[in-house]
Amino acid sequence: MMAPFTAAMSGRGAVLLTLLFAALLAAPWIVNDYLLTVLIIILYFAYAGQAWNIMMGFAGQLSLGHAIYLGLGGYVAAMLFTLYGVAPWLGLLAAIPVAAACGAVIGFLAFRFRVAGVYFAILTIAFAEFARIGFDNWNFVNASSGLFLPVRQYAHDDLWRLRGDPTMFYYVILCATAVVFLLCHFLLKSRIGYFWLAIREDEQAARATGIDTFRYKMIAVMISAAVTSFAGVFYAFFYNNLFPEQVFSIVRSIEIILGPIIGGVGTLFGPILGAFVLTGLAEALNSAMTAFGVDLPGAKQVFYGICLLIVIVALPEGVWPPLARLLGVKWSGR
Repeated sequence: MMAPFTAAMSGRGAVLLTLLFAALLAAPWIVNDYLLTVLIIILYFAYAGQAWNIMMGFAGQLSLGHAIYLGLGGYVAAMLFTLYGVAPWLGLLAAIPVAAACGAVIGFLAFRFRVAGVYFAILTIAFAEFARIGFDNWNFVNASSGLFLPVRQYAHDDLWRLRGDPTMFYYVILCATAVVFLLCHFLLKSRIGYFWLAIREDEQAARATGIDTFRYKMIAVMISAAVTSFAGVFYAFFYNNLFPEQVFSIVRSIEIILGPIIGGVGTLFGPILGAFVLTGLAEALNSAMTAFGVDLPGAKQVFYGICLLIVIVALPEGVWPPLARLLGVKWSGR
């Protein structure tokens, strides 16, 4: 049974969290452009990992096709910007309900007909693959040729249109990650968080106590999908292109979930720590291979597999729970 680690941090934990946030705020003034880009990627996966953690870590619903919400969010905002000049923040207002509606359809089909466990995971993969194939053949979004966002030089950063240098994007994703962290903390400490815990640990027992499991699982799926949609919007405007084979692929979904698994599923800080560990080490590996002139196709995927194997065997709770105990951070259960 998954240990119910919730982030009721106080004292030393709050101090460490404050120091980390202060260090991240100061990072653009300290690191070079390459390291800043790496930090952006890390925070991007930390954000997306937290969004996935709401569904799996909090409510116990395993989604292996989570890239569908990322792709939908990115394409909705990008198309509105490309065709009509709609700013991404306004595009996000359209991307969120689209992703949430997709999550509601998947959740309704699964939960109404009692599709659970591995079968629910397969259903999410099927929907993500359906979206990938559909967008790959949909000429309105340039199909497999990819959707490219218009880029022009700006004298100053344009936050409203998300046009600017990496520093601006860094602070955007840092703020987004912090906001989702606080949202997750609020959800866990609310009544709905306790219902999710009951469903995650024993759904039949939760149903027997009078909890409307269908309703609260639907809420978890829709919140997770809505939050994930922003990751797609950020991805589109940071990279300025979208390809169905990239944003909807099973590989993208796996990249999203690896951080929480490495850091600790069901914990607040686990997805963030997992993103730092996994992405940071992967970039260090790439840099070392480049420095020594080594070219090994698939080395990154092999590295991810090794990290996952080590965590499953040696740290089944993830990296964060034992690290928290080592640092003397106070944790409380429900």
